[in-house]
Amino acid sequence: MKPETMLAGLRAAAEPTRLRLIALCAEAELTVRELTQILGQSQPRVSRHLKVLCDAGLLDRSPEGTSAYFRLAHSGEGAEVARALTALLFSEPRARTRPASLDFERLETVKRARARTAAAYFRANAARWDRIRSLHVDEAEVERALVERLGAEPIADLLDIGTGTGRILEVLGPKVGNGIGVDLSREMLRLARSRLERAGLRNCSVRQGDMYRLPWPARSFDAVTIHQVLHYAERPAAAIAEAARVLRPGGRLAVVDFAPHELVALREEHAHRHLGFAEAEMIRWCRQAGIEPLEVVHLPGKPLTVTLWLGRRPKEAAKAPRSGAARAPRAARERRIEA
Repeated sequence: MKPETMLAGLRAAAEPTRLRLIALCAEAELTVRELTQILGQSQPRVSRHLKVLCDAGLLDRSPEGTSAYFRLAHSGEGAEVARALTALLFSEPRARTRPASLDFERLETVKRARARTAAAYFRANAARWDRIRSLHVDEAEVERALVERLGAEPIADLLDIGTGTGRILEVLGPKVGNGIGVDLSREMLRLARSRLERAGLRNCSVRQGDMYRLPWPARSFDAVTIHQVLHYAERPAAAIAEAARVLRPGGRLAVVDFAPHELVALREEHAHRHLGFAEAEMIRWCRQAGIEPLEVVHLPGKPLTVTLWLGRRPKEAAKAPRSGAARAPRAARERRIEA
């Protein structure tokens, strides 16, 4: 870490309210409104402090509709300063100052309110989800197949596209360094946040976003999952191409969806745009996006079959020697490239 980066981060954090904000945002993703309730300060004042912390790279800001969620930064040099500060703040959890103790009591109140809202939304939609789940193999079997394959290699950064309730993050979260879920539905994001908080997965977060225009640069993730999303998509091939764009070389893509079926009622009653996907069709889309297929797993159900397509973005080939440079024998060059 550069000394100037550390000094900038320490200057930004060197104020009591900002230290409280860092401590709170290390525990949960929170809006300005929620932070205002917890701190008992005016919204303009809290917003000013948040801006300073974000500008210093200590916090991340994720827009969501007319609001935004703030959490401890997870990448960049500012994130290193933030993690060091939280390690100091939480080195003796039972010895917090009185304001901090009140902060965390109020944070628990915010979390309980979120959980109640999420539970109400889940109850309102449970019958619809249960109806679809009853038509295919037990979801636990699907999750087991996904974990066995993706969990076989280290994952520093995972993206779950169309995260919904956050279940895939909950399942894979303990195996990844950092997990992010993206979804357009604010109701689903509230449900996912509550689920991740309940599971204690501080390394996972969610944000609002469009699967056709992901808000990350190319080569940002080691693995991307698209679980039971593409049958709702207007342009599934475009969604796969965008997922491939944010994969690092050597990164893996896992798509879970239905095999072709004839349950037209799912289109009429549950807004499914596609009645499953053929194996060859999915493989073609992956190859067009630069993803080489690795494995296809079919999990038969009654009457729906769930299919897992697993692919990898190839690693970049070694660069050819510059013109005029001494060239090694061909066999030796090939051995180096293969290694």
